[in-house]
Amino acid sequence: MQMSDSRRNRFERRRSETRQALVRAARQILAESGDTSASIRVIAERADVGFGSFYNHFTGKPDLFDAAVADALQEYAQAVTERLHRLDDPAERVAGGVRFSARLAASHPEIMRILCHSEFDRLCAGHGLAPRAKRDVEQGMASGRFTVVDPFVALTALNGSLLALLELWLNQPEADSDQAAGTMAEMLLHILGLPLDEAREVASRPLPAAV
Repeated sequence: MQMSDSRRNRFERRRSETRQALVRAARQILAESGDTSASIRVIAERADVGFGSFYNHFTGKPDLFDAAVADALQEYAQAVTERLHRLDDPAERVAGGVRFSARLAASHPEIMRILCHSEFDRLCAGHGLAPRAKRDVEQGMASGRFTVVDPFVALTALNGSLLALLELWLNQPEADSDQAAGTMAEMLLHILGLPLDEAREVASRPLPAAV
């Protein structure tokens, strides 16, 4: 007997809610400690779902934690994109992304802690911020705005600098994160090829107002 549309919709909705509950639980664990050794039973209990439900959605814990980092990165990327999408200059977008990240630490602390506690290869995967950063670097190179010749090296520098900024926020909460982010943005633009005076000017421009 075929399932009615209404029953199918309820089933898919419950299935989606269960998966998202597991992802939320994994995000909480990553934000708290980054410890991925928690048992599946502990994760299911935190998510308030049945133990057997886990394997309906994930092949194992690495799959779940990859999904949790991807979910956090997607939320992070959306927040950055919404704030910076009106900027045409790739240099200003790079600088704005670094500086806005420092402010997201206050408004989205769970995401920032997940990034701090996550493995580097998870953060550099092909989702979240990676496509946006790659686009900005490639556009800057194509337009002559950036003189760096290796986009992979440029992206590695951007990702590493972002992690360093987040580590500063996590371990030295008394530090002036806005100032640190501005300095880092200036350094990155200079590494990418902007003259130092221009890099400093671009990195100090007011961030676009929230819409």
